[in-house]
Amino acid sequence: MTRILTKLNELHIISNGKMPIEQLREILIDIHPYVTSIHLREKQKTARELFQAVDLLSRDIPLSKIMLNDRVDVAFAAKVAGVQLAYHSLDQAIVKKEFPSLRVGSSIHSFQDGENALRDGADYVLFGHVYPSLSKPGKTPKGIEELSRVARLPIPVIAIGGITPENTKPVIQAGVNGIAVMSGVLDSSDPVSAVKAYVHALKDGDGKR
Repeated sequence: MTRILTKLNELHIISNGKMPIEQLREILIDIHPYVTSIHLREKQKTARELFQAVDLLSRDIPLSKIMLNDRVDVAFAAKVAGVQLAYHSLDQAIVKKEFPSLRVGSSIHSFQDGENALRDGADYVLFGHVYPSLSKPGKTPKGIEELSRVARLPIPVIAIGGITPENTKPVIQAGVNGIAVMSGVLDSSDPVSAVKAYVHALKDGDGKR
């Protein structure tokens, strides 16, 4: 039996914004017991559409596992776990002050970004991309060395970018708290088997800090 993950080896699944919400829901119903957080990264959806998507997903998936990308207003109204902020989002210090119920993640790309996120009260950072990634064509990956440097900051670090079950171990050994995956699970012909492979890789990598 696959063990449920702990805070020391989180597995975040991020939607790609290309899949009909009904199709995404069918996958998430099957895989959510194995993951820590589900990020709705649906940049093309309006606030109304995003709220409706959360309403649909929440019938089968705990709100405590759902994070929204960027949309603080919808995250608060829909009572999801939190929000993932990027450089163009509301300032995280403001979000933490005005919406204390939300878990706030900050997307970062450097050690300096991590220091800023820590200063402004982010609950964790999402750092990447670690390995070459199809979603970041032509962009140089940050690599394990830079990941290790960021992981030394006193804030939980979730790594993202080109991570597969086969290359998870060095990521975890860099000292991070977990990984985030998009295509590795959602584009798989067998998402359940794919997510289980990531869970086993996280366990084998020993996510203890």
